[in-house]
Amino acid sequence: MAAQKTLSSPAISLVDPRTLDTTDRILQEITVVGRRQEAMDLKITDLSVASASIRMDIACLSEKVADLDQCLTTVEDYIGMLPGHDAELQSLWEKLTDLEDRS
Repeated sequence: MAAQKTLSSPAISLVDPRTLDTTDRILQEITVVGRRQEAMDLKITDLSVASASIRMDIACLSEKVADLDQCLTTVEDYIGMLPGHDAELQSLWEKLTDLEDRS
């Protein structure tokens, strides 16, 4: 009879409902974490594409700034020559006035 008691006594079940609930929650959390990781991967990809685009825009703007700097240097050189031209213009104006007066 002692053998029957041990056989009929409740055995420890490998499928404990508490273990199943915990396992289900863990699997749900893993699924949520996986989805979040996929979303983050997509955002990182988007940021990489945007970053490459910004780098190209910066390179283009740098080129334009260099061109504008060269143009500005040219304009400054011409402005620097204006005082010499102003004296020459004044001299020509005086000659024109003198020639008109004599005619």
